Amino acid sequence: MDWSEPSLAPFVPSPLEVVRAMLSVAKLARGETLFDLGCGDGRILIMAAKEFGAKAVGIELNETRVKEAREKISDLRLDDQVQIIQGNILEADIGSADVVTLYLTTSANEKLKPKMEKELRAGTRIVSHDFRIPGWDAATTEQIVDYTEIHFIHLYIR
Repeated sequence: MDWSEPSLAPFVPSPLEVVRAMLSVAKLARGETLFDLGCGDGRILIMAAKEFGAKAVGIELNETRVKEAREKISDLRLDDQVQIIQGNILEADIGSADVVTLYLTTSANEKLKPKMEKELRAGTRIVSHDFRIPGWDAATTEQIVDYTEIHFIHLYIR
């Protein structure tokens, strides 16, 4: 890992029920392209490909997480549908996304906002787990209860 590039958020995996709800709220459709910014272990990408038939691109700074995600994707034979890019999400080209998923922090979302406003096409759906994008109005916010924890899913449409 290049320590000169600080992570925008810690690695905290989203529960699978929350991942499924995020993709459902986004109305992810077969053949669409999903970008997961800060993809961690790749769980959102894998579900997007396996259950929703989407192409999925993950961007992750942490080398260990990238290796872990690539191994899972290879083991599941999803290499033709899922790509992992090791790099900084603030520098990656996200313009081809139909859906963007985020589980960062509010401050990280705020740093990403100008990039998303510049690069994402009209109609792109952005789904954020728990953390809002400051200054944007969510099209919808849903609650998911996972055991005793409440998760919020915020959907934004560019």
